[in-house]
Amino acid sequence: MKKTFIILLSSLFVASANAHKKQPAKVQIALLLDTSNSMDGLIQQTKTQLWKVVNTFTESKKNGQVPFVEVALYEYGNQGLKPAQNFIRQVQPLTRDLDQLSEDLFSLKTNGGDEYCGAVIERAVKDLKWDPAGDTYKAIFIAGNEPFTQGPVSSLIACKDAIERGVVVNTIHCGANQAGLSGGWNQGALLAEGDYMVINQDSAVTHVAAPQDSEILRLNKRLNGTYIPYGKHGSARKKNQIQQDANAIAHAKSGAAVQRAITKGSKVYHNAKWDLCDASFKPGFDWSKLKKEDLPAELKSLSAEARQKYVETQIAERKAIQSEIQKLNVARQNYVAEKLRGKSQLESQTLDQVVTKTVREQAEKKGYQFKGK
Repeated sequence: MKKTFIILLSSLFVASANAHKKQPAKVQIALLLDTSNSMDGLIQQTKTQLWKVVNTFTESKKNGQVPFVEVALYEYGNQGLKPAQNFIRQVQPLTRDLDQLSEDLFSLKTNGGDEYCGAVIERAVKDLKWDPAGDTYKAIFIAGNEPFTQGPVSSLIACKDAIERGVVVNTIHCGANQAGLSGGWNQGALLAEGDYMVINQDSAVTHVAAPQDSEILRLNKRLNGTYIPYGKHGSARKKNQIQQDANAIAHAKSGAAVQRAITKGSKVYHNAKWDLCDASFKPGFDWSKLKKEDLPAELKSLSAEARQKYVETQIAERKAIQSEIQKLNVARQNYVAEKLRGKSQLESQTLDQVVTKTVREQAEKKGYQFKGK
């Protein structure tokens, strides 16, 4: 009996200790985008400003940790989608694979359809693996231009269900403020403790070129050289990394290339599924169990010890480059802040402006700390 009691007491102690271990800091954001005919501008803004939104968290901390960011993507209101699924498609579940997310955003096409906000919010709330922790920042951002109340699922009930699960719903009306109010976009945000925002989806994104930009982009090219593809899809994912750089460069006027490079210079950018450097930090990773056929040519002939040493060298190089990018970004932020000082903010706002401001304000209420103002 005494032995049983001791075992039980020991089990309770271990469970209590595990419960008090610091959990990895996390951010979860779901983007729900209207891809009907009139939304080309919205898609354009999203695919070029994804990096700026993610970068909101590159200098933040929660419980002393830099949070990792998971982003999900849904499209709705597209005539090419299935009517039986309320013209909704989950493009990506919550993921840290930002290159794949970028690829998917660039593949989106608009096509007239029926926009059912309630239905897509309901899908996102039920389908996604939301973190159960109450202090994790979890948010939905839904953007569109038709009445918020359309469709077979009550948008207001869907918003209530979301906040009951700890998921904030932020609504973004693409168009005039009065049309958004009369269409009920503000009501959904009120019910789900979110913000109601208005943007002009056809406005050009404001980007201030800075003296640091060219060096940040040069370092980004060097950074790519530290990634070591492995596994069945490693080579393809490496090529996609380069392709998403190219997509960002093609939209350099909007700042996409620089913002993407800044993301890659932070801990938020993570590719353990295909990059050997990131994968080596996974719990239980075993160098001796790597299959030769899964390795790039330069590692196949090396011993397990030599492979490890090679990867460690690349990791050190990557950290050094990322540190340089981060320092340049601080100088860049100061330069841009000075350039924008005293300028009017009355012009039409774009997606990146309203989302970055909102996520920061809402995350601070959950205990996330940000550098500067």
